[in-house]
Amino acid sequence: MSVQIGICYSRIRADEKLLLSELRERGHDVVKIDVRELELAIGEAPEILADLDLVVDRCLATSRSVYVTQFLSAYGVPVVNAPETATVCADKVRTSLALDGAGVPTPATTVAFTTDSALSAIESFGYPCVLKPVVGSWGRLMAKIDSRSAAEAILEHKSTLGHYEHKVFYVQEFVDKPGRDLRVLAVDGEPIAGMVRSSDHWITNAAAGAETTALEIDDEIAAVVAAASDAVGGGLLGIDLMEIDDGYTVHEVNHTVEFKALNEAVDVDVPAAVVDWLEETADSAANTQLEVTA
Repeated sequence: MSVQIGICYSRIRADEKLLLSELRERGHDVVKIDVRELELAIGEAPEILADLDLVVDRCLATSRSVYVTQFLSAYGVPVVNAPETATVCADKVRTSLALDGAGVPTPATTVAFTTDSALSAIESFGYPCVLKPVVGSWGRLMAKIDSRSAAEAILEHKSTLGHYEHKVFYVQEFVDKPGRDLRVLAVDGEPIAGMVRSSDHWITNAAAGAETTALEIDDEIAAVVAAASDAVGGGLLGIDLMEIDDGYTVHEVNHTVEFKALNEAVDVDVPAAVVDWLEETADSAANTQLEVTA
């Protein structure tokens, strides 16, 4: 059955092209929604949203993702991921709190609000440790801190940046991973596929040039992924794990996850699996709406 699916975007990347191609091949009516042109009035949905069965948030900017999903939900338009999930995943502090609250293994973290308290937290962890922005992706603005002098310099730089988020110091233990981390793409906690991202650099993001290979998802990984997904509200998520002595630790959950590199690394048809889930989600949303109006 054909469904009307909206794609909210700010730039059509390779990931969105894969998604659009799969949707159109299946005969679905796709509406591309450039969020740069959207005007979202309180209580009045734009005409472009009329009759959509589901909207997929693919916004690049975190702020747009968070607010667009909130408006769509307020208009009664089914959206993935849900605004609650977007709000948690867009903020590393919220993510850490959600994971820890659900008992999901995650690196030890301290949040501070002044350079003095941040330096104290860094000293408590010892060197090396990691300083991350509370909002951000692709490994940008992350710093591995190897000494007190480096800590003082980085904190001074951050303290001069204008945005209030730079005044929130998110300090994390350095996990001595074996030159790689793991990315699992999951839908409502069910893994679609996973990859190993390997690099000589301590940041092993695919966007930073890490080598990617297919990951065999065992029962232990699947259980951690499911728990992490539940902790942040479920949906279409990229869950990043690091190997530790007694299992795995989750260091990030991505709510507008990219999957081009994953699709190239595995035998699974990732866009097809994502669209399978989108079809099921749209059908479920339609049935829920029928029950409400009945």
